[in-house]
Amino acid sequence: MAVGQPEAQDHPPENGFTPLDHTAPKLLPHIDGLILPTLGGFGKHQKQLVVLTWIPALFIGLSQFSDYFLLAHPIGTCVQPILNGTNWTLGSPQSNVPNGGTPAPYLHGNSTLERDSISGGMHCACKEWRLELQTGLSQNVVTKWNLVCDSAWKVHIAKFSLLVGSIVGYLVMGVMADWFGRHPVLILSVLFMLVFGVAVAFSVNVTMFSTLRFFEGFCLAGLTLSLYVLRIELCLPAWRFSMTMVASFLMVGGQLVMPGVAALCRNWPLRDDWQVLQLVIIGPFVLMLPYVWIFPESLRWLLATQHYRRSKAMMLRIAQKNQVDMATEPSGVLAELEQELHKKPQRSCIVKMMSTRNLWKNIVVLCVNSLTGYGIHHCFARSMMDPEAQPTAMCHADYYTMAGIAMATCLAVCPAVGLMGRRGGLLTFMIITALASLLQLGLLNLIGKYSLRHDIVLTDTLNRKFSVAFSIIGMFSSHAVSILSIFFCAEITPTVIRGGGLGLVLASAGFGMLTAPIMELHNQKGYFLHHVIFACCTLLCIICLLLLPEPQGQPLPESLADGESFTRQILLRPGEQHLLLTKTDRDYSRVHDTPLHLSATGGATVAVATALAAVPSSYAYATGGEVIGNSTVANGVRGS
Repeated sequence: MAVGQPEAQDHPPENGFTPLDHTAPKLLPHIDGLILPTLGGFGKHQKQLVVLTWIPALFIGLSQFSDYFLLAHPIGTCVQPILNGTNWTLGSPQSNVPNGGTPAPYLHGNSTLERDSISGGMHCACKEWRLELQTGLSQNVVTKWNLVCDSAWKVHIAKFSLLVGSIVGYLVMGVMADWFGRHPVLILSVLFMLVFGVAVAFSVNVTMFSTLRFFEGFCLAGLTLSLYVLRIELCLPAWRFSMTMVASFLMVGGQLVMPGVAALCRNWPLRDDWQVLQLVIIGPFVLMLPYVWIFPESLRWLLATQHYRRSKAMMLRIAQKNQVDMATEPSGVLAELEQELHKKPQRSCIVKMMSTRNLWKNIVVLCVNSLTGYGIHHCFARSMMDPEAQPTAMCHADYYTMAGIAMATCLAVCPAVGLMGRRGGLLTFMIITALASLLQLGLLNLIGKYSLRHDIVLTDTLNRKFSVAFSIIGMFSSHAVSILSIFFCAEITPTVIRGGGLGLVLASAGFGMLTAPIMELHNQKGYFLHHVIFACCTLLCIICLLLLPEPQGQPLPESLADGESFTRQILLRPGEQHLLLTKTDRDYSRVHDTPLHLSATGGATVAVATALAAVPSSYAYATGGEVIGNSTVANGVRGS
C-alpha cells in the first residue's frame, strides 16, 4: 500500500475476525502513488471527466426538490359544504388546507373552523373545494385530484414513494456498481430515469403517480451514487474534496433556481402546470445519453477487480490524451500489467465487509452520523417555521432560507475541512449540532421558568427568537455533518466495495429524510420525543467519531486489506512512544551473565531482531519519517 497506510498485520481468528488474503507487494495496487502520476496525474483527461460529472448535479438538485412544488398544499375555499339547513356560497370563509398534511378544518353552521384528526374517522364537511396554490404553479398533483381532507394521506404516500425508491436504489445500485462497474449503473440509471420520469408526467391518478415516482427515485439514486463514486475515483488526494464540493454547490444551485423554473411552467395551454414542470425537470437528462460513449469505466475499479486487459487499453488511452509517452516510462507499470493479463477478474460485495475488524465499524459510525444529520435537520427546519406567517410568505421565505443555509454550509465546510481535516471538521460540526439541539430543548424552558419579569408576551417573543436562532445554527451544522459523513465514507471504503459502502450511508441519509413526511402524517404528534432522540444520537456520534481515521491526503484504499489498515492515529506521537519503549532508568550493569541468562537473552535478542527486520519501509510514515533500525535492547543486551 502507498505511504500513509501501514501494511495490514496478520491476526489470529478471534472475536469474529477472519484473516484477509495478502498478496506480494506490486506496483498495480499503488494507484494514487504510482499509476495515476505515471499517466499524467490529474491531467486534462481527468478534468474533462470531472466536469461531466458536475453537469448532472444541477439536474439532480431540481429533481430532489420537485416535491415542494408538485405536492405543495394549496389554500382551499369550500364551495359546497355538507351542512343541514345551511346554504354556503362562494364567499364562505376560507380555510387553509394544512401544510405538511395536517388535517383539513371542519366547517360548522356558525362559520367557525376547527381542526381534527383524519384518523378519527371523520370527513371534511365540504363537498367541493376551490383550491389555489401559492408556490408558482396554478395546478399540481394535490389540486388535480383534490387530495385534501380524507384524501390528504395520499399526498404523504406520494412523498414516501420518492424517498423509499431512493433508499432502495442506493442499496441495490451500490451493490451493482461494485459487481458490474460504475459505467453500466450510470447508463442504466440515465435511461430508466428518462423513461419513468416522462411516464410520471402522464399519470392518470395518484396511485400511478406514486408508483412511478418510486422508480424515478430508484433511478435517481443510482445516478447520484455512480456519479459520486466516479468523481472520487478520478481525483488524486489533493483534489478529491474540492471537486466534490463543486458538485454540492451545483446541487444547491438547482434548489435555488427551482422556484423560477416552476414559475415559468405556469399556465401552459396544452398541459397542466405540474406535467410541464415534470417534463422540464426530466428533459435535461437527455444530455447524458452521449455518456454511453464519452464516459469510460473507472480505471481504479478495473485495476482493483483485476480487469487487467481493459485496464491496459484504458491506461494507453489516458496517457495519449494527457500527452504522456508510456514507451519511456521507467516505473515498469506496463511490464507488470502484461504479466498479470492471465488473471481472471475478482469481484466483491459489501457483505464481505463483515469479515473485517475495523472497516465495518467505521461504516456503521458514518451511517449513524448521516441518519442523525438528516433526521435532526427536519427538527430544526420545523422549529424555524413561523406558524403565524401568511402561507405565501411562509412558503417562499422558508424555502429560500433553507436553500441559503445549504449554500452557506457549503461555503463554510471548505475552509473548515482544510484547517481541521475530515475528522476534525465532522467532529466540530457534530458538537455544534448537539449544542444547538440541547440548548433549544432545555434553555427555552428555563427562560420562562426563571424569568424575573412574568410577562407572557415578552417570554414567548424571546423564546421564539432563540428558537429561530438555534434552528438556523442547527440546520447549518447538521447539513455539514451530512455532507462530510457521505464524503468520509467514500474516502475510507475500499474501491472493491465503495459503491456498497456509500450506498449504505446514502440510504441512512434517506431514512433520516423520511422522518419528515412520517411526522407530517401523524400531525406532528411525538415531535418533541423525535427531537430528543436525535439529540441523544448526536452525543453518541461525538464519542464514536473519535474512533474514525483521518483520510485527508491519504491514497484511497483499494482492497479490503487496505481498508482494514485505515485506523485512527495513536494518541502518543510515534517518537514519544518509541522512547517509552526503549529508555529506562534502571541500572543493569551488575547483572551477571549466567548461562541461563545468556540463553534467555540471546533467544529474545534474535526474536526481536528478526521481527524488526520484517517491518516494512512504509512503517516510516507511522514513525514520523524515522525508520527503526534493525537493532534493539533486550534485557540489557544490545542486539543487531
